[in-house]
Amino acid sequence: MNWGLYAVVRNLFFAKNCSAPRYMTIIFVEWVLVYRSDGCITLYRARNKNRFTPTFILELDDINWPQLLTSFGMAPPKDSNASFKGHSEESIFRIPPYKYMHVLDQTTNITRVEIGPKTYIRQENERVIHGPQDMIIIPPYHYCIICNPVLRNAENAVVYDNVGQIKLKHADLEVRLQQDPFPLYPGEVIHVGVTPLTVVPSNTALRLKAIRDFEDDTIKRIAGDEWLFEGPGTFIPRKEVEVLETISAIVINPNQALKLRATAETVDRDGKERVTGEEWIVKKTGAYLPGAYEEIVDVVNAYVLTDKDAVHVKAKKTFVDEFGKTRKNGEEWLITLADTETFIPGVYEDVVGIVKITTLSNRQYCVILDPLDTDGKPQLGRKKLIKGEKSFFLKPGEKLEAGIQDVHVLSENEGIILRAREAFQDNSETPVVNRNPGDRWMIKGPTEYIPSTEVEIVTKRYAIALDENEGIYVRNIKSGQVRLISGSTYMLNQDEELWVKELPPQIEELLNKGHDPLSDRGSWRLKADTAHFKQKATKSEEEGAKAVTLRVPHNAAVQIYDYKQKKSRVIFGPDLVMLAPDEQFTQLCLSGDKPKRPNVIKTLCLLLGPDFCTDIITVETADHARLSLQLSYNWYFDIGDKSPEAAAKLFSVPDFIGDLCKAIASRIRGSVAGTNFDDFHKNSAKIIRTAVFGVDDNKKVRRTFNFPQNNLNITSVDIQSVEPVDQRTRDSLQKSVQLAIEITTQSQEATARHEAERREQEARGRLERQRISDEVEAEKSRKNLLELKVSSMSIENCGQAKAEALSRAEAKRIEAEAAVEQAKSKAEAMTIEAETELVRLRKAREEELHYRKEQNNIEVQKLKEVADIEVQKFKNMVESLGSDTIQAVACAGQDFQVKLLQGLGIQSALITDGNTPINLFNTAQGFLGGAIAAKKQRLDSGASISS
Repeated sequence: MNWGLYAVVRNLFFAKNCSAPRYMTIIFVEWVLVYRSDGCITLYRARNKNRFTPTFILELDDINWPQLLTSFGMAPPKDSNASFKGHSEESIFRIPPYKYMHVLDQTTNITRVEIGPKTYIRQENERVIHGPQDMIIIPPYHYCIICNPVLRNAENAVVYDNVGQIKLKHADLEVRLQQDPFPLYPGEVIHVGVTPLTVVPSNTALRLKAIRDFEDDTIKRIAGDEWLFEGPGTFIPRKEVEVLETISAIVINPNQALKLRATAETVDRDGKERVTGEEWIVKKTGAYLPGAYEEIVDVVNAYVLTDKDAVHVKAKKTFVDEFGKTRKNGEEWLITLADTETFIPGVYEDVVGIVKITTLSNRQYCVILDPLDTDGKPQLGRKKLIKGEKSFFLKPGEKLEAGIQDVHVLSENEGIILRAREAFQDNSETPVVNRNPGDRWMIKGPTEYIPSTEVEIVTKRYAIALDENEGIYVRNIKSGQVRLISGSTYMLNQDEELWVKELPPQIEELLNKGHDPLSDRGSWRLKADTAHFKQKATKSEEEGAKAVTLRVPHNAAVQIYDYKQKKSRVIFGPDLVMLAPDEQFTQLCLSGDKPKRPNVIKTLCLLLGPDFCTDIITVETADHARLSLQLSYNWYFDIGDKSPEAAAKLFSVPDFIGDLCKAIASRIRGSVAGTNFDDFHKNSAKIIRTAVFGVDDNKKVRRTFNFPQNNLNITSVDIQSVEPVDQRTRDSLQKSVQLAIEITTQSQEATARHEAERREQEARGRLERQRISDEVEAEKSRKNLLELKVSSMSIENCGQAKAEALSRAEAKRIEAEAAVEQAKSKAEAMTIEAETELVRLRKAREEELHYRKEQNNIEVQKLKEVADIEVQKFKNMVESLGSDTIQAVACAGQDFQVKLLQGLGIQSALITDGNTPINLFNTAQGFLGGAIAAKKQRLDSGASISS
């Protein structure tokens, strides 16, 4: 709000005291106050430029004026009282030029307009209800809109009613353009203030809408019609027309188009009738201004086609395209560079995508599925083989079976297994072969092969190179027979395939570990916490079909069982075992750890020894003392007889370690049970060896203990530790052992002490003797030192005198040589200086002679050129005169000739007929004497300089 609103409210207060009806509207930027004749105030809030919404209505009698002003953010003037006094109490009003005011005659209730310049004296029955106020001034190219305009007659005069009140066109509008300043008559309201006319530039238009029926330049407009006022131009507003929006032209660049849609039935700019919802394309380059009933759907960019790209198009409905072809709904086709360089899809065309060209080299081919025939119809279910070298686009609906494929080039160690999809004649072989569906055959290299559409490639075969120690398992798919092939290069034919031999998981794990049964026989402890069976690693078909092999180490044996023939065989190392298709390894599960536990060690190889095993057993003596014994047994297998029957006995006992330890532990327990602890503690080795090996007929302990079931022999028993199991027995034994150790230690300490004292006395005696000997040797050395010092001093004196004499002689010799060298150097320097000066003078003379020579040559050349110029000048002058002129001169008088020759610039002339002899010696001296004398003078001066 501002003080203008305060004035409106104040005037409304004054109007409250008047009984005459009135209608007044005041327009602000955001609010509109309208005082009506029924005594109410309507407050409007602006919605947009020309529309207002009624907010609330106030009765004048119910208005609390101070509260109303306060609600609008205004305070009443300080000099105001409760009755709000205004200008209506003044009597004299001076109205300046171009101002006006409204005067109310309270007697007749008629309001009139007083226009300045004038001085108005108010009567008693009159009240000034508005003004003085500035007249409305409309500059050029401006307008305003008056609400409730006055009614005028044909002469443009204001019309009054029978009581003298000005007639108004209520609820009507009037647009007023540039004119003389005018007042607002009572009841007139400015609907739109003075506003510049809208200038519509080029490529711009105003979208207009008729809000009532009228005729515009012989065009009848009906309420609701919409049209464009296109620029350049100035729009003159009308009360029947509403401006909806300003539309700018869309610039259509090259390779662009505009997609339009009709919002109502209309005629486009090309004169074609368009129905509601119809879409069309405008491709003309430049600015395009959409019509009133046209809306822009999209700006369509053209697809630039090359020889490597094509556009895949699909029809949305049946229509005729820009190439004149009828396209049916749902039809798909390609637009290539052969059709057009740029393609803009129409309204009934949908671009599916960009299709890249398919290029095949001379070493490639492809198979197209569902190809199109010559008429463009798809042949569903068919195939088409295309061989390179070729470039083409895949038509809609076509697709490659397996992409672009290379020609199969087979070497002599390669082949291809083929299978017929349908019956056909195979022309690739001679004679022609009839192939039936499902037939399989093989093509071997070296060759090149491109499969036809009736053939599919099952697989490609490679020759497998096999050494004598390598092999593969091959199964015939017709008979099912599996065989082992090794020792040669082999290629599977069309009826064979690789066969993977299935092994038990435990055996496969042992084979995959790669442990050496001999050197890694103790590594089972490191694997104790890991899982026994691991997931099988995925292998390729060729790796899985390799023959199962095992390297049997030295002094080991492996048992293999053939489940087909129900026979077994034993292989002694070192050897390489290769399993047949029906053979399996015999797995050994041996006891391990200390004390022994079953199924700890799993292996395929049986070590034949000699080797050892350690076990911990518990025994009890006759006096019930429990002892823990840790024993180590050395064993080996007797393989003197390697016959199949004897070899089979080696594997007759599955866990020979467990049986060995149990048998020996049983013998030891039986023997120790009848012996006291003291006896066993003193003779434990003898008791255990006797229990294990037994005695012979001579009451001597045997050397070996034999197991006839598997030819296992025990050669020795090592007692590693004997410890009581009972804690009290262990403590008593420990105390006795400690006491014995202490007694032995004290005895050894006394002996060591006596020995140390003896050695100390001997060392002292040797040290004293050595000290005396060292003093004698020192005196001798001191004597020799003094003698050497005396000799050294005498030698030093002689040497110093001799050195001084030699140095003086040498110094004089060096000075003499230096003087000689200096004299030679001075002589050489003088020689070099003289030669240098001579060379310098010689070069200076040569340069000077050369300079003189060149100068003389230049002078001679200059004189020669001057002579040539003179000759040429004379020749040109003679030629310019001509032979006739010279003849005429010769025939003329002597005086005339002299004047003529002087006029020509000739200083001397001699004319003769060529028959009379003339002595030219003196004349030549006159011509050339000066030049010869000058030349001779120069030559003489040059000779004097060179001398």
